[in-house]
Amino acid sequence: MPVHRSEPPRPRRPHLAGLLLTAVLSLLLATHPSPAFADDPPPVGETPPRGSAHMGMGVLAHDGTDGVPDADLAAETEGVDVSSHQGDVAWPTLWDSGVKWAYVKATEGTYYTNPYFTQQYNGSYDAGMIRGAYHFATPDTTNGATQADYFVDHGGGWSRDGKTLPGALDIEWNPYGDACYGKTPSAMVTWIRDFLTRYKARTGRDAVIYTATSWWKQCTGNHSGFASANPLWIARYASAVGELPAGWSYYTAWQYTSSGPTVGDHNRFNGALDRVVALANG
Repeated sequence: MPVHRSEPPRPRRPHLAGLLLTAVLSLLLATHPSPAFADDPPPVGETPPRGSAHMGMGVLAHDGTDGVPDADLAAETEGVDVSSHQGDVAWPTLWDSGVKWAYVKATEGTYYTNPYFTQQYNGSYDAGMIRGAYHFATPDTTNGATQADYFVDHGGGWSRDGKTLPGALDIEWNPYGDACYGKTPSAMVTWIRDFLTRYKARTGRDAVIYTATSWWKQCTGNHSGFASANPLWIARYASAVGELPAGWSYYTAWQYTSSGPTVGDHNRFNGALDRVVALANG
């Protein structure tokens, strides 16, 4: 009886359609790369994506740094500000290091909300801190009142619980274009006034203004009309605060570095912890 030897299996040839599909997908990925997320750093020399702005983004580039302040915090209270760049924040670590208050980025323009806002805002509260929310202003996209509404509707509200600071308006260099957002000083003042007026109408509180003196001079003409109502949060990475914008004779908070421990952006409140509580209570 003859023996039939089985032949070894022949190697399968790739299906032509599969090869074509693979080639097409490779071409598409090469010519249409994955979209950048708002929190991804932009390539060197390119404009960052909308939504990626954060407090002090332009301070180093425009004002530089000039030493560090002394370590005497007897009459000041340490705080931090965070945005999505910090992701999930180690709030207990910050608390144990002496940080007692925090501001969290809630919104930008009318097109962006911080995806880490809940962890950061509630996490700082749960750690024992007094915390508030801030809005990064983009006066070239929508008017001030519209952005104030967006801010309040997306985390920027206020309640008299002794642990919630009034909302802060972060108004500084435009990271996406013209430093003054294409506005004249008078138009910028109008934009800021519209934001502040609507915020107070919605919350009953006067918002804190975060800015840098050099930007304020350039883009508002060193306007002095907000000092009587709105607390000043000044940005300057130096051994001293230096000159303040017109109208303010003192600052409420000072962002003094972008390279502090744990989260980078560190601040000093101009007073002991009971004054932070007083600002929270209004």
